[in-house]
Amino acid sequence: MYPESLKIEKKLKEVTLWVHPEGMVVGSVFVRLQSPDSAAEEDPAEVLNAPEAFLVMRREPEGEIRFYNKNSIVRVEYQADEKHTFPELEPLGCTLRMMDGSNVQGMIRKPLPPDRARLLDYLNRDEERFIKVDTPEGRVYLVNKPYVVCAFP
Repeated sequence: MYPESLKIEKKLKEVTLWVHPEGMVVGSVFVRLQSPDSAAEEDPAEVLNAPEAFLVMRREPEGEIRFYNKNSIVRVEYQADEKHTFPELEPLGCTLRMMDGSNVQGMIRKPLPPDRARLLDYLNRDEERFIKVDTPEGRVYLVNKPYVVCAFP
């Protein structure tokens, strides 16, 4: 169907989605072997923050392919990869209170300009729909901003 030269090689990354109103969905998202922005493998945060309105997911255990509207995804959880951490950055500790009453706690590690390096500055960034929060247990949460009621350091 497509010439091999036009294919973008991808692999599956296991994730858990919380989708409104469906609830918890377990499966895998497709990530590129090389990120368009770096030499590393693409991170699920890059996929979720891309401009496309829908996310492609392979559901487990049945292997069914579904397309989820990113506006309906409340949050995504997955295991962190060591190569995607930034130990040299000063992390921003935070708690995000969600619309369902749950809290997401962890650290935000994002390079920000020195004069715009507060938690509020990160939350107000327009170019990212999902907030990436790393936990001490090695999990990553991607939280859809419209589902956050409040945030505090």
